[in-house]
Amino acid sequence: MSEPVVVALDVGGTGMKCALVRRDGTVLHEERHPTLAARGPAAVTENILDIADGLVQRADHPVAVGIAVPGVIDEVNGVAVWSSNVGFRDVPLRKLISERTGLPVTLGHDVRVGGIAEARLGAGRGESHVLFVAIGTGIAAALVVDGKGYGGAHGAAGELGHIVVRPGGSPCGCGARGCLESITSARAIGRRYAELSGQEQATASDVVDRLDRDPLARQVWHEAIDALADGLLTAQALYDVNVLVLGGGLAEAGDALLTPLRGELERRITFHRLPRIARAQLGDTAGCLGSALLALDHLEK
Repeated sequence: MSEPVVVALDVGGTGMKCALVRRDGTVLHEERHPTLAARGPAAVTENILDIADGLVQRADHPVAVGIAVPGVIDEVNGVAVWSSNVGFRDVPLRKLISERTGLPVTLGHDVRVGGIAEARLGAGRGESHVLFVAIGTGIAAALVVDGKGYGGAHGAAGELGHIVVRPGGSPCGCGARGCLESITSARAIGRRYAELSGQEQATASDVVDRLDRDPLARQVWHEAIDALADGLLTAQALYDVNVLVLGGGLAEAGDALLTPLRGELERRITFHRLPRIARAQLGDTAGCLGSALLALDHLEK
């Protein structure tokens, strides 16, 4: 008899990563599809249903479906409560996918399932308390304790990007000012450099590429790392983790990010235990792997 597999989907604002995953985390098959967010939430939902059903049909022995989406997620009831990226509002994804595929379905938050995968299979493997921080267009975090993600009372835990680190500072999309995300996200870094340099199309990647020759790039990068250190120090005061795992697009900067960040945290630390700081290992496969792990966890309950 063929080995059981989980159908895993990681839904983003523009693309969807999908896989068939064995219990040990081995990926047997991968696919990528456009999310079709521009067509509206109904089209996105139908797209998800079609892709999930296609993967179920492809698998020899499918036992469950795990899906991760961005936004506010009611994991208990399997509802995508709100997601600005794909337009979801109170979409009962678990019920819809289960009806289409005939399999048990688990719905999770995209960053939280990515954190679960990094904690159990990636850079946090072997550690009991892991904080996974994804730094890309926005900033979000996932606290994982003994391999289990913490979602909070309303499914909205981990909004590290909306800790105010510079009161009265830059406006944030959430309505506040001086949020970590408004300074240290890849979008914010690119915007700040564009303002100072006059290069309207500049990105965070440009900033990293120019660190060795452009004082403006170094200034913007230092501002971002300084704010990130303040945000992570707050997180460590709250969570006291063994390891901070940094993922998302900004983590691609590697030592250009990690080395000065460690230095800033060491300079700030008082009575806290300084966690190990590591770059995420699983890349953009973390969401699919985490979705599969979450589904398997629910099967075993």
